[in-house]
Amino acid sequence: MTFQRARTEEQREIRRRAILDMASAMLDEMPVAAVTLNELSRRVGLAKPNVLRYFESREAVLLELLDRYLREWLTELAGELAAGIDEDLPMPERAAAVAEILSRSLSGRMVLCELFGAQGSVLERNVSVEVVARYKRASLDRLATMTALLRKYLPELGENATMFSLQTMVMAGALSAYSTPTPSLQAAYEADPDLARFHLDLKDYLKHALTATLLGVLPRR
Repeated sequence: MTFQRARTEEQREIRRRAILDMASAMLDEMPVAAVTLNELSRRVGLAKPNVLRYFESREAVLLELLDRYLREWLTELAGELAAGIDEDLPMPERAAAVAEILSRSLSGRMVLCELFGAQGSVLERNVSVEVVARYKRASLDRLATMTALLRKYLPELGENATMFSLQTMVMAGALSAYSTPTPSLQAAYEADPDLARFHLDLKDYLKHALTATLLGVLPRR
């Protein structure tokens, strides 16, 4: 991929999108930690200083991708909840359905979960105040969207819907790290099956964690 010098705002936006799309393609091949600015620059066909004109760091690229993936997931989640939950069911059955749908939906989006896991410890470290503040403002909008979705099917959550939304993202990020072992760890599991108890199935464990959390925040009968 090669580019001529971007002279208009439209051309600059096309280049920004190309950088993001290439980073997204790289995440389909490798973990977040393996995505480097040098490799991204090489693949997108731009010198590294030119990439830095559009994004101040690789973390800034990944934060923007995280917001993109989160927006896409929430759009799809709305349809998944609508198709999978009968709003007339008793609260315990609706809560179980919510936990099932969230765990199934997130476990099918491993890159999003990995980015959740890297957000606080990696992605928000090598960015300016302006970039991280812009990301956090966008995150507030996504959080409001998710909270509204959950309240639609579990109005009993009330104010706890926001906390549960945050906990869902945090748990998905944390548990995803244990569901994708490195090659050496996978070999260790195969050599000693007793060690494999540390290899968590993301969907199952996330469902258990979300169910337990809902039981803790939903009102008792």
